[in-house]
Amino acid sequence: MASRRVTRKWEVFAGRNRFWCDGRLMTAPHPGVFLLTLALICGTCALHFAFDCPFLAARVSPAVPAAGAALAATTLAALLRTALSDPGIIPRAAPHEAAAAPEDASAGSPTTPGAARPPPRAREVLVRGRPVKLKYCFTCKMFRPPRASHCSLCDNCVDRFDHHCPWVGNCVGKRNYRYFYLFVVSLSFLAVWVFACAVAHLALEARGAGGAGLGGALRASPASALAAAVCFLSVWSVLGLAGFHTYLASTDQTTNEDIKGSFSSRRGVSNPNPYSRGNACANCWHVLCGPLAPSLIDRRGVVPPDGHELPPAFVAVLAAPAPAPSPPEPRDAVRALHAPAPRAKDSMSGSYTNLFEASESARHAYMNRSLELDPVPLSEVCVQGASESGAAVAGGGALSASRLRLLHDTTMIDAALDLDEPDPPSHLATAPAPLPHLALAL
Repeated sequence: MASRRVTRKWEVFAGRNRFWCDGRLMTAPHPGVFLLTLALICGTCALHFAFDCPFLAARVSPAVPAAGAALAATTLAALLRTALSDPGIIPRAAPHEAAAAPEDASAGSPTTPGAARPPPRAREVLVRGRPVKLKYCFTCKMFRPPRASHCSLCDNCVDRFDHHCPWVGNCVGKRNYRYFYLFVVSLSFLAVWVFACAVAHLALEARGAGGAGLGGALRASPASALAAAVCFLSVWSVLGLAGFHTYLASTDQTTNEDIKGSFSSRRGVSNPNPYSRGNACANCWHVLCGPLAPSLIDRRGVVPPDGHELPPAFVAVLAAPAPAPSPPEPRDAVRALHAPAPRAKDSMSGSYTNLFEASESARHAYMNRSLELDPVPLSEVCVQGASESGAAVAGGGALSASRLRLLHDTTMIDAALDLDEPDPPSHLATAPAPLPHLALAL
């Protein structure tokens, strides 16, 4: 019996990216400039290893070729890792979510009865106590996370979008910024190294046997002159780019934010960066050495026939038996009498407001405090919610299958979205004191 061909998700990907090796690699829609960059680096290194390294290894030190090989390998590895990986693309809203208009936009407009109003263009969240606007993306049908932006060339929303770099043939975002920075810095050292070796080769040739001078050295080794010229013309822009991104990493900013002046003072009012850790070392460590977020697009996943399927992680958690609830302690029963009632569901909805439709305790459990703590593991969130409310799954509560699918499709659990509250809810921070007569009874 012939095996049925499956459709991979990269084959039906909504963006303009191009995929290679059955979805394992991805680039921008036009990778021509990236191939030019790769050819320039490989060609210059080939001239260096073919003409300069043998001469300098014999006349100066055998460590010259080894150092050049290490720099070249680091540069090429960082370039390929930046160009062929997911920069942090945020999946678009699922069809069933995009088709459901927000509650505050589903009502008809005053002028045209029954006509739906478009969703609001922005909402505000608190990031370390400071308001940050979430803009609505009409292409991806969702509210973008803080620091995310839509790339018009790749037609995707990218988390912590820095810029679209044609030289690497990809967007630079949350998942590949550290490799882009490594590429720029290592390319700077490589250009300086190749230029210095080429000049040293020409100088030793000019002072060599016969004293032919500079003209004789150029005739004896024209490849060294060509490599020196290429490195001299490119090293200035590469060094400037490395210095600029060092400044951005030390202040925890992106190129997009720096160009727009998102955290610059306006009309004499300071606008501090809420994402900064307070000092340059902590910012560099977080940006360049922090945990790498997983890819949110399952490129090689199989497209289900109905187009809707819970991820295996959710299925495993839902299939696991819920732990038996332990009998409440007497003090817990007393505190339960004074626990505040859960808030009624407000009118907010959409890609990011689905998290806030449950009770205050569930809302606090789902809030991602990625600026201060590690994200809450998925298993802890699901198991905790199931143990707190066993009927929530069956009754359409915070852990229903549709809401879990919605949470996954809108990347609220997998991505560290920096949606922080300045303080936990009041009933979670401190518990009310028991009544005097009940305390005496205990």
